Amino acid sequence: MLEDIRKLVKRTLDGGKVDGVLALWRENGRVGPHLFVKGDDVSTLEIDPKYNLAAVAILALASGVKKIALIGRGCDERALVELFKRYQIDEDAIEFIGMACSAEQAQACECDIPYPTEIRFGEKVKGVVPPELEDLTEMSLDERFAYWRDVFAKCIKCYGCKNACPVCVCQDCVLEDPMWVKKGEIPPEFPMFHLIRAYHMVDRCVHCYECEEACPMGIPLTLLYRQLRQDMKELFDYLPGASDAKPPLTTVLEDEKLEEGA
Repeated sequence: MLEDIRKLVKRTLDGGKVDGVLALWRENGRVGPHLFVKGDDVSTLEIDPKYNLAAVAILALASGVKKIALIGRGCDERALVELFKRYQIDEDAIEFIGMACSAEQAQACECDIPYPTEIRFGEKVKGVVPPELEDLTEMSLDERFAYWRDVFAKCIKCYGCKNACPVCVCQDCVLEDPMWVKKGEIPPEFPMFHLIRAYHMVDRCVHCYECEEACPMGIPLTLLYRQLRQDMKELFDYLPGASDAKPPLTTVLEDEKLEEGA
C-alpha cells in the first residue's frame, strides 16, 4: 500500500492540480508531517504512525499555498469536515485521499469508524466498541459521577488534551480564563473544568484518540467522548464529522442574533 500511495503522490504532484501533498515523511530516523511539492523525493513518504494531519493542514494553507492534497485516515476526514464548518479551512482548498486503518490500528484507538467515506487505500475493517463503554452505560448516575470524579482526580491541567485536539480552534480558550478555571489549582475543580471542555467538544469531537494519547496521566478521555458522541446521535441524530450538517448545540457570539430554530 505504501508504494502505491507514493506513486499516487508523485502523479498528483506532477499533474499540477495541487500545490503540494500533505503527508508524513521520514527524515533523520524520525517521522513527521511534510508538505511534499513537485520534485520532492516521495520515497521518504510514510503512512505510520497515525498523525493528526487535519490540524497541520491549517498551518500548511496559512503558508500561502492555495490547494493541497492530504493523505489521511477516517479521523482526519472527520476533523476536516468540522474545520470546514467552523471556517478554519476552505473546503475547496483540500483534496482528501483516504486510507483505511488496519484492525490493529482500530483496536489501538478503540475507533468506531476506522475508515474514510471513500477508501482509496487499505480495506474497511469493523469499528471497535470498548467493553468499558458498556460497563459505564450500565452504571447509575451516582456511580458514573463517582467514577469520573476519581478518574479526573489524576488531571494535572497540562492542557495536552486541548492542544492535541484537531478541532479545538478557539483563539481564546475558556479553560484558560480565570473567571471559569482557577489558576494554580491541581487537580482542577471537578466537575466544572471537565464539564466545560465536554460541552465545547460534544458536537465536534471526531473520536481521533489524540486527546487520550496526549494525556500523561492516562485518563480515558475517549471513553467520555465516545459516550457523548453516542448521546448526540441518540438525542439529535447528529454525529460530528459525518456531514456538513449544522451542529445542534452551536453557540453564538454576543453581537450575533439567534437564528430561528438554532
